[in-house]
Amino acid sequence: MDDLKKRLNQPSVESRQEWVGKLISYLAIILIGGLVGTILVFLTFKGVALFKENGVSVWHFLSSNDWQPSHHHYGALPMIITSFSVTVLSGIVALPLALVVAIAITEILPKKTYQFFQPLIELLVGMPSVVYGYLGLTVIVPYLRQLFGGTGFGILAASCVLFLMILPTMTSMTIDSLQAVPQKYRQASAGLGATRWQTISRVIIPSAKSGILTAMVFGMARAFGEALAVQMVIGNTTVIPKNLMESSATLTSVLTTGIGNTVMGTASNNALWSLALILLVMSLAFNLLMRLASKKGAK
Repeated sequence: MDDLKKRLNQPSVESRQEWVGKLISYLAIILIGGLVGTILVFLTFKGVALFKENGVSVWHFLSSNDWQPSHHHYGALPMIITSFSVTVLSGIVALPLALVVAIAITEILPKKTYQFFQPLIELLVGMPSVVYGYLGLTVIVPYLRQLFGGTGFGILAASCVLFLMILPTMTSMTIDSLQAVPQKYRQASAGLGATRWQTISRVIIPSAKSGILTAMVFGMARAFGEALAVQMVIGNTTVIPKNLMESSATLTSVLTTGIGNTVMGTASNNALWSLALILLVMSLAFNLLMRLASKKGAK
């Protein structure tokens, strides 16, 4: 009888498996959280070294347009302006086109069209950035040079490359958002006598607004953090550009070109870590915007 009671009081195999699963999940969460926290602390520590150890003013670093680390001039304003310029330009062009393509695939064209375009869009989403950069270097830059003169390198070339990069991502996310709208919304709108365009513009798009906004912010976040493709076509000149065809540099392009040419612990190296800290802050800001867009859509 005692043996039977012990067996009945012992946890079952399923409960032990559940306990092991929870333990593994908690350990994974702690590991991921620890890695993220370590990265945040490391970048913050290295990013503020320029201001604490080398005596550079934060305001001077953010507002000055003179970037010459060899002469101890650390003005990040040209890279900040250029980074926002190429991000906004590519996002403004990509979002309407992504929305139009997504609406056409999900609401207008036959269902077989989506089956054809889905693997193509996924292929473009996963394509390495160096491929887009090479395309820009061999096609876009020569075409802009022939069309507008100059070298062809600059904000316009970088915006075109980023537009090609983020368009598949924004299109894929927008398609998912439109497909997530319940079919009964479309049926109810049609039952009230609305046309297809009225249903799309007044029912489907407002219902998928949060997903569309998330796609826009996600695409712009990818454009803001892109390094290799932009570096290949922007010209890498650390000046405030006066027009779209003038060579310039972004935060990421300066980081990739300069981090291997500096000595760890020097002021020049600390300045690059400060640029990386700005990128980290902007990445967190984009993530916050995505969360706000999702919450707004949920309400």
